[in-house]
Amino acid sequence: MLGILLIYFIGKNFYELAGKYGKHQWGFAIAGVLSYYLGTFLGGLVIGLYFFMMDSFVEDSNRFVLNLIAVPFGILACMGLYRFLKYVWQREAVSVN
Repeated sequence: MLGILLIYFIGKNFYELAGKYGKHQWGFAIAGVLSYYLGTFLGGLVIGLYFFMMDSFVEDSNRFVLNLIAVPFGILACMGLYRFLKYVWQREAVSVN
């Protein structure tokens, strides 16, 4: 349930950002959600590589805790894309004016 709320607010923020700068709103809302999933996927790979290097087994770990560890990677990916798009669109708006 919390994941659905997180996805909603991520999409909403990207939707509003795209609308503010006159871009395609739904496309960037979907891109924001995809950036979250890509970030959690890459975070999962990092966690998996960590367990591999430490000769531990991921199967022995609690899956809920592993998911909680991967969530910040997704949030950081979203924040990075959001700030990048905002920066680029602000520069674009200034150069047009």
